[in-house]
Amino acid sequence: MPNPFAGMNPYLEQPEYWSDFHNQLVAAIARSLVPKLVPKYRVVTDKWVYKIAGSTAIAIGRPDISVQQNRRSNAPANTNPLEGTVAVCPLPEPVKVTVPMLEEIQQSYIEVKDAATQQVVTAIEVLSPANKSGDGRKKYTAKRQNILESLTNLVEIDLLREGIPLPVETGDVQSHYRILISPSQTRPISDMYPFNLGDRIPAFLLPLRSEDSEPILDLQSLVDELYEQLGYDYFIDYNSNPPSPWLRSEITEVLSIDRRSLDRL
Repeated sequence: MPNPFAGMNPYLEQPEYWSDFHNQLVAAIARSLVPKLVPKYRVVTDKWVYKIAGSTAIAIGRPDISVQQNRRSNAPANTNPLEGTVAVCPLPEPVKVTVPMLEEIQQSYIEVKDAATQQVVTAIEVLSPANKSGDGRKKYTAKRQNILESLTNLVEIDLLREGIPLPVETGDVQSHYRILISPSQTRPISDMYPFNLGDRIPAFLLPLRSEDSEPILDLQSLVDELYEQLGYDYFIDYNSNPPSPWLRSEITEVLSIDRRSLDRL
């Protein structure tokens, strides 16, 4: 079955699918760009490895202290006054807690490099949930700022409704999803492509050096191809509850599957 959504399939945002989909999408973007950019540019995929403090729940219980008292024995009295008079120290039960551990995050990204100089011309980032909240957001924001202060073009693809969108200086952009295109030669002016649930993912020009023609990246076609190639329709149950934070009215509006199936939601 083809992707039943006109745009991004929000079921792929769920934790059980996102990690695999993210890696597959990054690889598909790279493969689609290679024939358009060789021989002047190399398309390289790599992994950004960093550690964040995982979300841990501390189990706090109420300690229950019990004191055990020796019962008087019927055995004959011990002639040794010290023997058999061991003091019992009351031992409280400990509180079970979870100590903070750093969780290793590996995130794939793409670099378009000048084949002659190996200089990174364009960085392509597909955001993950860890990039949009907590310690992972801080680390990604620092990496993002380094790119924005360099001569490298930035393409930032956000296909996640959850989390706080990455900041822009101007414009009150309200949308489920967004794509940021930030060419180094026009910064701080950048192009934002906001789109919502049910909208087709916008195609865009990949920024390169000013003297080169920019290829079109049709992200929607890649998402649709991956959906079929990886057989997601066999594993996603569209008759179950819609993925958070959806309302039923929204899913019936954008999901093009049989009405009888929708009535069972």
